[in-house]
Amino acid sequence: MSQKHGHGAHDVKKEVRTYIAVFVALLVGTVLTVGAYYLKINSVTMTIALALFIATVKALLVAGYFMHLISERKMIYGILAATFFFFIGLMYLTIWSMNPASLIHWKN
Repeated sequence: MSQKHGHGAHDVKKEVRTYIAVFVALLVGTVLTVGAYYLKINSVTMTIALALFIATVKALLVAGYFMHLISERKMIYGILAATFFFFIGLMYLTIWSMNPASLIHWKN
């Protein structure tokens, strides 16, 4: 039987290897996130920032490979950048609100 779309067995094996590698990277990221909890970092904010950094890398892997954004057009990258910008802003507000010296905790 001929191959109609030019996708041979080699291409499928390459894709499967890529998915397995991304899956292993996600597992390693999960282990690192759990390990970050057990590190003796003096600042809770730094521990949360480290966990959020690891989660961001994992989210980029999922979006890039499992959601196929790696091969998308520039408009998709613009939308993704805007989403990332607002995500960072919301995470900053979350961490800022945890600081007892912030305006949210200000008392007369």
